[in-house]
Amino acid sequence: MAVDFAVELKNISKTFGSAAANKNISLSLKQGEILALLGENGSGKTTLMNILAGIYQPDSGSIYVNGEKAAITSPKDAKRLGIGMVHQHFKLVDVFSAADNVWLGRENRSYGFRERYKAEGSGKKGIGKFGAAASVIFHAAGFFVSERLLKKSRYREIEEISRSFGFEMDPKKKVYHMAVSEKQTLEIVKVLYYGAKVIILDEPTAVLTVQETEKLFGVLRQMRAEGHSIIIITHKLHEVMAVSDRVAVLRKGEYVGTVETASTNEQKLTELMVGHKITLNIERPFVEKKKPLLEIRGLTIENDEGACAIDDVSFYIRGGEILGVAGIAGCGQKELCEAIAGLRKIKSGEIVHKGENIVGLAPKKIIEKGIAMSFIPEDRLGMGLAPSLSITDNMLLKNYRDDNRFSPFVNRRRGRADARTIISELDIVTPSTETPVRLLSGGNVQKVLVGREIETGPNVIVTAYPVRGLDIHSSYAIYDILNRQKVSGVGILFVGEDLDVMLALCDKIMVLCHGRVMGIVHAAKTTKEELGLMMTGALNLVRSDEKRTGIAKDTNIKEQPS
Repeated sequence: MAVDFAVELKNISKTFGSAAANKNISLSLKQGEILALLGENGSGKTTLMNILAGIYQPDSGSIYVNGEKAAITSPKDAKRLGIGMVHQHFKLVDVFSAADNVWLGRENRSYGFRERYKAEGSGKKGIGKFGAAASVIFHAAGFFVSERLLKKSRYREIEEISRSFGFEMDPKKKVYHMAVSEKQTLEIVKVLYYGAKVIILDEPTAVLTVQETEKLFGVLRQMRAEGHSIIIITHKLHEVMAVSDRVAVLRKGEYVGTVETASTNEQKLTELMVGHKITLNIERPFVEKKKPLLEIRGLTIENDEGACAIDDVSFYIRGGEILGVAGIAGCGQKELCEAIAGLRKIKSGEIVHKGENIVGLAPKKIIEKGIAMSFIPEDRLGMGLAPSLSITDNMLLKNYRDDNRFSPFVNRRRGRADARTIISELDIVTPSTETPVRLLSGGNVQKVLVGREIETGPNVIVTAYPVRGLDIHSSYAIYDILNRQKVSGVGILFVGEDLDVMLALCDKIMVLCHGRVMGIVHAAKTTKEELGLMMTGALNLVRSDEKRTGIAKDTNIKEQPS
């Protein structure tokens, strides 16, 4: 008799100290379906899935796999049961190849000798007659021969899996040479290689472009058609509506319910997550024009491979103004932010802050001048924050010397007070200010990073993808904070992905295509279609003779701003 459910979770509870992450949760995953798991940051989604993947053990409750009660006490147990998880933060070894990462952990304690002997076949038979010394030599030679055979076998298997799902994967490529989408692909290939039939994806599209996301969704639909059961954690409601069959909602660690995707909409899902009706409206307060705080003049920057990432870019940001930066991922946004923050060398051009060229200054000196870098990179725990440190200590990273320049001791009271402030203002879900950042959900990690930058009291904020991984409620809280900074006279560079948000939030929008400016326009006088044309290079307002009322003065930077 066929089993209806691939996985059933019954009365699952999990606490960390005094904080309850999951409270008596029961939900099910049908055979051959895509189930979206939805909830605000800190609602317990990732914790629940980590329990299913064997990373955590529940305090109480039961798990059933294919109708039978299962004991999942480790990731090894989960793999044995056909459950694989693709984590939000990639679990890859950068210096290893794709094939080595797939194979990692599969070798036994004899360091793969058993598998190597199998690959050698009959070649190792009869070596004993040559004596002990010769036996050692033959074994050593066999080691290297079998290693090559194993690698070829691994490559073939990985290539076959990749081709069957339409992936483009080079098994020999090192992870540190991979783009984010390639790393995502590798993580999926890893779980497929182990034969997973239940696949959990935690925020799989957080760092993917629209095109990469659609490609991933095509793969997920194919997996579903071939009998895989999939759980996807995401905060992007339009993605939930596009790819899922059902939606399960958690709120503050409790199970709210499951609805059919076809019978709901984004507004209803938002209300289920939050628990009440909310108005999703982004304000754009008017602020009197002020002199530019930051001017970029003829900036040219190279990427890590030595190719041109930013090509002769010029613009300025006034106090009390939000300048949006739109463009297809990889068009130089990352390099531009890093250059302004002093994290990347520039090839030519000037970065002028209040009349002073800051090119060549150390990041610390730039911070002291009031430029805050609220840059949330693809590896936000690796670049933005220290994951093993507490929220308090992460708050202190930028200002621990300010109060005690001549003392060997750090005054943690200030950091603790700042931590309490951002926890309250941004509604960060955490047991305490002393909780290590690595134990927080991805969305709450982002809140800590954004909150820390704002607490430094900057006059210029450079913020890249500040709401990536945040639920809708939290995203609007961030928009509100940025607007409050704008009203106080701060100049803001806002790199974003959602054009609708940028049109509502920003005063002006600069569009990049292959590192060049296609135009700078007033957000209130342009359209999403026009921005899209500029993003693909089909419309270049910088070179166009056509007069458009929506073009901002920045497009013609030769004219000095007043």
